[in-house]
Amino acid sequence: MNSIKIALGLLVLLGIAACKSKPQQQAIVKQQAKAYYTCSMHPQVHEENPGNCPVCAMKLIKVELTGNDAMSSNKIMLTAAQIQLAGIQTDTIREENTGVQKTLTGTVTTDENKTGELSARVAGRIQQLFIRTVGEKITVGQPVFTIYSEDLQEAEKEYLLAKQQQKVLHNPDVDYLQLISAAENKLQLWGLTTEQIRRLAESGKAQATTTILSKVSGTVSDIAVHEGDYVTEGATILKTQALNSLWVEAQLYSGEAARYHVYDKVSVAFPDLNGQVINGKIEFINPELSDQSKVDLIRVSIPNPQGLVRPGMLAYISIGSDGDRTLAVPASAVLTDGKGSVAWVKNGDGSFSPKMITVGTGNQSYLQVISGLKPGEIVVVNGVYLLNSEAIFKNGNSMAGMKM
Repeated sequence: MNSIKIALGLLVLLGIAACKSKPQQQAIVKQQAKAYYTCSMHPQVHEENPGNCPVCAMKLIKVELTGNDAMSSNKIMLTAAQIQLAGIQTDTIREENTGVQKTLTGTVTTDENKTGELSARVAGRIQQLFIRTVGEKITVGQPVFTIYSEDLQEAEKEYLLAKQQQKVLHNPDVDYLQLISAAENKLQLWGLTTEQIRRLAESGKAQATTTILSKVSGTVSDIAVHEGDYVTEGATILKTQALNSLWVEAQLYSGEAARYHVYDKVSVAFPDLNGQVINGKIEFINPELSDQSKVDLIRVSIPNPQGLVRPGMLAYISIGSDGDRTLAVPASAVLTDGKGSVAWVKNGDGSFSPKMITVGTGNQSYLQVISGLKPGEIVVVNGVYLLNSEAIFKNGNSMAGMKM
């Protein structure tokens, strides 16, 4: 009986010793391990060997461990490849507008300040059109149409006659240079260029039709004539619009218009361009309300150097109230739980550390920084959940050891 009790006691002692040695062995293995493999989409996955993620089957990425001496328990060090795979993006702490933001639905229109129109300078019949379709691009000096005009033909003859009289006649009472200058000015007013007038003088013969060159540049938005049409002086030939700068027009309620001012900066998103955002500014706020709806028109100017935005597109304007510029952190950089708010800061050595911060009011883009961050610090705005998951895996608590 005593031998049985002694045997049981030895088993209990061996079990306790095994339980104590197991975490010690795990700690030793963890210290000896130099790397592990995780998934950029599922950072909770940690494998000792390379392979595919058991959740999504993506290829696992390698995470190097630098040891306790090289990195504190709160620091996360990632390679350039890991940062790219995880989609980590950063931004700099600075002053931003943290006032209440409002999103308006608008429509892209042409900038009326940059439209152009080519008109007939003299009456006549359109013989040939070189610009036939709306949407074509046109530049100054490009041939637009040829015209048969008796008035223009007579003006060319007057110019050639004055040039001939200067050569043949030598009447001291006649100012031939003044006659030539007057005839040349008339031709220029009726649409001929200096080069065309020079070629006319060299040929010495008036042409039956004259080619009219463009005086405007842009994209053709309207063609008002056809070949064979008779046009009068001042009749519109075509209209152009500049698409490198556009307007976005939207409507505000009358009680909201006083919050915003001309030249306030706004951001404009385009759902037809996968949500691409372009920064613009308020160009015009109509001082007169609509008679029926009592709403106010607001107009935003945006650059469009690549021509991706087109008139008629739907746009969402994010506009904030003026006078609320404070030190701010991007809203996407802040993680908040029952213990407070955290932002991940990029250190000088390239590692990332969490910092407890205090934020105030803000909008969907920026939050006011009350404490914890300084101007110029770099914070992570995309990928914070992956870094936080990594910290939880290492320490068991994402906020362990953090200070304000």
